[in-house]
Amino acid sequence: MKAVVVTAYGGTEHMVYTDVAIPEPGPGQVLIRVTGTSVNFADIKSRYGKKGGKLPFVPGLDVTGVVERVGEGVERIQVGQRVIAFPAEGSYAEYAVASEMLTFAVPDSIDLRTAAACPIVSFTSYKLLAEVARVEPGETVLVHAAAGGIGTTAIQLAKLLGAGKVIGTVGQVGKRDIALEAGADEVIVYENAAFADQVNELTNGEGANVILDSLAGRVTEESIRCLAPYGRLVQFGNASGGVGTFKTSDLHTSCRSVLGFSFGTTRSKRPQLLSSTAEKVLRLLADGSLKIKIGRSFPLEQAAQAHDWVESRQSTGKVLLEVVE
Repeated sequence: MKAVVVTAYGGTEHMVYTDVAIPEPGPGQVLIRVTGTSVNFADIKSRYGKKGGKLPFVPGLDVTGVVERVGEGVERIQVGQRVIAFPAEGSYAEYAVASEMLTFAVPDSIDLRTAAACPIVSFTSYKLLAEVARVEPGETVLVHAAAGGIGTTAIQLAKLLGAGKVIGTVGQVGKRDIALEAGADEVIVYENAAFADQVNELTNGEGANVILDSLAGRVTEESIRCLAPYGRLVQFGNASGGVGTFKTSDLHTSCRSVLGFSFGTTRSKRPQLLSSTAEKVLRLLADGSLKIKIGRSFPLEQAAQAHDWVESRQSTGKVLLEVVE
């Protein structure tokens, strides 16, 4: 089969489209013929060696396709089913193996291209809002990186879960309309100005009840300034590359919380928690309540160009890699 292999840490010149052996499904695993996968910042961090692991490797966190074979003991998933999954050994390939526990059937009403865009962004967004932040009806939610894949998905889910107001932040004026189209009530461009004062103004001085922060660094520090009493700031990434700091006095007297979440850690340490998430998210996709914004797609052999596009910070929505037969 063809796959994209990272042969050395560093730039996209080390991403090689080459022939590798088709993996074999072991006990409790399924073999999936891949139709598509998504590009995530975690893939780029892995390429730079920031996620550990051994070289060479196939990058990629999620996969969509059709089940070709099942291993011993597999009961819930059947050959021929359309599925999304989170494979252990990468997804930038024509075939991938995943645990049955991390494989979920795709309803007939969801097309495979939409399915390919949804796993990381929809599962993560739902976990952040419904289970970590526990958003309550009427609350104000602030979403950073609001024009990205998780941003545009989280905006929609916040509204579906009852948020009264959703504010997005973006780093460029050109991305503002993307967040508005996703359903944000207000969008702040923080390219040349601080956002905390604007959030406080938009909330009559109260601040946001829930803040979703995948950027870290200065963004985290400023987020504390616009977090409402009893508010929850959920830190789930460090796309900025920086480290944010805060004081304990910023939290206890105001009853505010800073919470951490990693989808990768949940996937590896507590995969059983994803079954109920899959059920809820796929139901929302199937009935049209939730729509995944696809910004751009590339054929699998152009994975290096896809990484360059995401790293350029010009991308919006999800960027896909599609296997063209």
